[in-house]
Amino acid sequence: MAGLATGDSMPVAGGETNPDIGLLYDVNGMAKGAPHWVDRVMEFVGEYGIVLGFAVLMLFAWWNVRRKEDAPCGTAALLWSPLAAGIALLINIPIRGFVRRPRPFLEHQGLDVLVQGKTDFSFVSDHATLTMALGVGLFVANRKYGAIGIGLALLEGFSRVYLGVHYPTDVIGGFALGTAVALLLAPLAMMLLTPLTRKISGTRAAWLVRSPDAPEPSGPVAPAPAGPADAALSGRQALRHDRDLAA
Repeated sequence: MAGLATGDSMPVAGGETNPDIGLLYDVNGMAKGAPHWVDRVMEFVGEYGIVLGFAVLMLFAWWNVRRKEDAPCGTAALLWSPLAAGIALLINIPIRGFVRRPRPFLEHQGLDVLVQGKTDFSFVSDHATLTMALGVGLFVANRKYGAIGIGLALLEGFSRVYLGVHYPTDVIGGFALGTAVALLLAPLAMMLLTPLTRKISGTRAAWLVRSPDAPEPSGPVAPAPAGPADAALSGRQALRHDRDLAA
């Protein structure tokens, strides 16, 4: 077991324990009664394991999406997942600098800190932000793999509190930030990424976007009119064609 952190005791306001602090002690308290090997497993899972799990999950999702009928669109959605995570982490940098919340073990005694060397600010959790953005972004591409990814993100959030390096609200804030970025920017991202993946599908690197045995799109896609004038011209042509048939 890791050494206990020192600092102030749990703050009490109006005779009631702060629920954020209380939940921190409840979850982190599990580490005190757990065997040493469990703590080591949680340390690896919380720091590296879940992120590696996401890499494997993304690989499986990519392999599956390439075999779909509209593979370029699915691949674009899958590509958005890590991009969303990166953007969310960048947004978190000024948030941390503005809030400047110390790590919980610096202010509260009795915590079993399983990961040493954390000297940056606590709110919001980078790990929670990263994994939830990946999970929600993956959900945009494929619901089955996305559900697994969101489950991994929830486990990551639990582990950060278990390890004694984050408050529960740090994790909740990370979940909110990752979800907001992945969902709110998804339409713009798809608008930019889908033409790119469709273009790649027509090159020698097409295997990155579309499996050779993927089904062809069902039916030709009619090109959209370039503008109002083209739309009016198409309408007149269709009307002339109907008159010819009537004659």
